[in-house]
Amino acid sequence: MSAESVQHAVPNGTSDDNAEDTFEKDLNEMLQDAPSLNDSCSTVQSGSPRQMAAAAAAAAAAAAATPPTTFKSSPTSETPHTRSYTGPPDDSDSTLNDEENPMIKSKLYPKGCFSLAATSNIPLSSPQSNGDFVPKGGVTQTAASKIDTIRSWSLNTYKCTRQLLSEKFGKGSRTVDLELESQIEALRDTQRKYWNILRLARTLTNHFYYVVQTQKSLGESFSELAAKSPDLQEEFTYNSETQRALSKNGEVLLGAMNFFTSSVNTLCNKTMEDTLLTVKLYETARLEYDAYRNDLENVQLGPRDLSSTPRIEDAKTKFDEHKQKYESLRADVAIKLKFLEENKVKVMHKQLLLFHNAVSAYFSGNETALDATLKQFNIKLKAPNSAKPSWIEQ
Repeated sequence: MSAESVQHAVPNGTSDDNAEDTFEKDLNEMLQDAPSLNDSCSTVQSGSPRQMAAAAAAAAAAAAATPPTTFKSSPTSETPHTRSYTGPPDDSDSTLNDEENPMIKSKLYPKGCFSLAATSNIPLSSPQSNGDFVPKGGVTQTAASKIDTIRSWSLNTYKCTRQLLSEKFGKGSRTVDLELESQIEALRDTQRKYWNILRLARTLTNHFYYVVQTQKSLGESFSELAAKSPDLQEEFTYNSETQRALSKNGEVLLGAMNFFTSSVNTLCNKTMEDTLLTVKLYETARLEYDAYRNDLENVQLGPRDLSSTPRIEDAKTKFDEHKQKYESLRADVAIKLKFLEENKVKVMHKQLLLFHNAVSAYFSGNETALDATLKQFNIKLKAPNSAKPSWIEQ
């Protein structure tokens, strides 16, 4: 009997059942030899290529081993993992939504496996998922403001340098206030002369200090010799008293001279210097004013078209801004020069009178007039053994 007749002699379904049993037996043996899905997940995390291939083959075999079942119309008896594929899923079918169905979640993402979609709510297409850094808006605005500041500073420096060089070579025009310029030049000349007076007064004070110290030492030597020389005791005593009186009056004169040098130093290096600092700001504003004035004139003399109108408006705006700054500083300089002149007259009148009276009283030997001069100008002398004042008192 042939094989075909034997096969037809078998009852219906017997051959198919035997083949199916053999297939399931072989599949079970293969599944027992292959690693489990959990092992394959740990293998993927460890990064071994061979174990990753074995895990992928085991997962494919497990999916093929699941027997398909017929689709039932009842939605209550339907299980997603045994449903046969009949076409693309409908968006309205909630049973095919992987995020809502726990059965599909457990099948697609087994326990122990890492899955970004299963462990976080961040979509895979979002910029946070690939590690990109998204800067904040404040950082961008700060960088843009710094760039604008550097750009405007560079343009201003370029224009002022160009204006300064053109003035040095006599090719550019500049704004000149004759009255104010003459007052500023007179102030600088006065400061130079007062510096010379201050230098000479300090030199005189230092020399006179050594004179006073020498007189004091000479008086002590005369007094010592008067005690040891009975024959010349009277003469040594007279000279000792004279040198002591001179050194005492010299200390009073030193106090007046130190007060004089201190006041002149304050007038030169603080009061005048403060006014000259405002003058420097005024000169810088004048240079910027002339630079933007010439820039506006060049723009206005250029060809007129649609693109030149915004440039003219921008140049005019910057010119008005620097013009207002220039006029404000010019008014400040004029006021400070006026007040400085008044203050200088008052201070120097008092100091010159003090210096004259003190020197005249000292060299004429009028001790009473010398003491009256110090009281008149409220000058207090330090005691010889007085301690140095603390930094708080200073």
